[in-house]
Amino acid sequence: MLAASNKWFNNVIMQECIWKFTCLRDLQVHDPGQVSFSWSKLYGSVVDGSHSYIFRQQEKHIDWMRIGAFSFDSEVAFLCERMVNLPVKIPKQENIEDMLQSCGSCLLRKIKTGIWIADLQLVRCPVCDQEKCEGTMQMLDARHIELFLSQGYQDGSWDYELIGSHEIKKTVRGAYGAIFDFKYLTSKSTAEPYASGSDLAMPMNLTGIFDYKSWVGQPNDFQPKAIIALHAVAVNTNLQENQEAGVLIKYHAMRAGADGEVVSIRISQQLL
Repeated sequence: MLAASNKWFNNVIMQECIWKFTCLRDLQVHDPGQVSFSWSKLYGSVVDGSHSYIFRQQEKHIDWMRIGAFSFDSEVAFLCERMVNLPVKIPKQENIEDMLQSCGSCLLRKIKTGIWIADLQLVRCPVCDQEKCEGTMQMLDARHIELFLSQGYQDGSWDYELIGSHEIKKTVRGAYGAIFDFKYLTSKSTAEPYASGSDLAMPMNLTGIFDYKSWVGQPNDFQPKAIIALHAVAVNTNLQENQEAGVLIKYHAMRAGADGEVVSIRISQQLL
């Protein structure tokens, strides 16, 4: 009887519908439709403690914090490095570098739709030999939920490519980065977040990504803060006075092959 019960229970818990329900419930995202891997494997890749620096460049990694999950329903991402107000100014330029120089934001096309996982990474700064540099760099690291299971990622044939950079040569109050599904940029789902990264000590009574005072922290609070909505994620770390320096923001993307879809996005900020 016990053996029969164990067999029945094992058959039940291995059903895809159970893992799918568990994954969508825990990540607080909607059903993305068809996926390329089993839901049990997708769920495992999210909750097993893996992050992108486990697989590559471990020597550069210092620490990380899981922010949460969001969705891309469209194939266009809006990336920005400044706290913008509604209505958002959409860059008109065709070139990403021109977009960044014009308004500190850009559009990235051919995004792989579905569930994305967002982490905040702390990595070693490339210019940490400078006297005033503390040796750390903040990075908003987002990836498609299927990335770690994909052969191209595992064998190293997919890699990150620098798609744009921008220097802010003046005093800045914070290192900010955000990723939006362009389709929902000004929608209710973006304006009203459903959760925040618990590891980042975020308050739960949030009123929206664009209500910065509710989540970025007090000026003397230099701990990283993050917020996530159904179709967007944003991070911010208040900075101490750096009047003689500035901030360099870099945008990296990973594609599924040379002309494939974008499967990962990184926005990094480092003091100059």
